[in-house]
Amino acid sequence: MAHVIVEKVVSATPADVWASWDDFGNIAKFNPNLAGSHLLADQATGVGATRQCDMKDGKNHIRERIVEYAPKQRMVVDIYEGTMPLKKAVATIVLSPAGSGRTRVQMKMEFQPKFGLLGALMVPMMKPQFRKMLQALLDGNATYVQSQVA
Repeated sequence: MAHVIVEKVVSATPADVWASWDDFGNIAKFNPNLAGSHLLADQATGVGATRQCDMKDGKNHIRERIVEYAPKQRMVVDIYEGTMPLKKAVATIVLSPAGSGRTRVQMKMEFQPKFGLLGALMVPMMKPQFRKMLQALLDGNATYVQSQVA
């Protein structure tokens, strides 16, 4: 699968940063790519929690579920359904201390587009778009978390 990786250092503790990611149904609070988000079942977090993210374009959405969960360290989210041209996509969020009350957030997205060979040919165009969207997500998360702990 193709992949992109982005990173951001946040001026907040890993516990504070984790709290924002762990509020699984409310990622739209800090993700500028989304118009809204909500849980799809009663489970709010942990392996098996599901959510829907409605894109800002008003036309597209994705459904995601947590498939790996190590509190305050790592979360793996499977994008299992949606209107985006993705056959498969998995996002991994890893938090690590960056010294003096700071946290390094790394996000890796692995993806396989729909449409077979045509989709494979689209990967070089998709990677910069995904990188830009994910960096905006990490920037939004940093701004949100830092405003919460200030």
